[in-house]
Amino acid sequence: MKTAVITGANRGIGLALTQHYLAQGWQVIGICRTTSPELDASGAQVISGVDVTNTAAIAALAQQLKGKSIDLLINNAGIFQHEQLGNIDYESVQQQFLVNAEAPLRVTEALLDNLASGAKIAFITSRMGSIADNSSGGYYGYRMSKAALNAAAMSLTRDLKPRGIAVAILHPGYVQTAMVNFGGDISANEAAQRLSQRIAGLTLENSGGFWHSNGDPLPW
Repeated sequence: MKTAVITGANRGIGLALTQHYLAQGWQVIGICRTTSPELDASGAQVISGVDVTNTAAIAALAQQLKGKSIDLLINNAGIFQHEQLGNIDYESVQQQFLVNAEAPLRVTEALLDNLASGAKIAFITSRMGSIADNSSGGYYGYRMSKAALNAAAMSLTRDLKPRGIAVAILHPGYVQTAMVNFGGDISANEAAQRLSQRIAGLTLENSGGFWHSNGDPLPW
């Protein structure tokens, strides 16, 4: 049985991905800061109380999973804030960097020993991290943090390829989750299905691609 580890698994896209992979017969380990009734009822192994920005929490997670083989790591946990020029909350910008860019790198590095050749890592990013695609401005912390995540994911692509580990950099779409007050145009379940298709198609040859969940390549 294959094993997936998914961060931010308690709600939204993370929960939908958890439920999707469980339905496909995977063992899923759902990582979250605070669990939810839906996650608890899903059948996943739940590891809650994990603040992905906290060094000690990540070290404890790595210790708990020591010796556990992981076939797929999905770095999904993230936060979204809206800043406008002239009224930027720099503490919010810093927090988005910690959660959206630094934390996925922390989690990945902490779990490297669990990832054998043939394993896959998926980073749930956003097209808002694309510099070429920015036609509307604003959202400084979110855009900057996701661009930084994309850069980290590409470095991991280069560093992990000799170990046989492939990396996907994935935009889920505009998804109906609490993060955007459910204003999206696709459901979390549809996003999870699309994302899983991109992950299934991930190879060492296309590792490091920046894709929309619908399969379209995205500009950097």
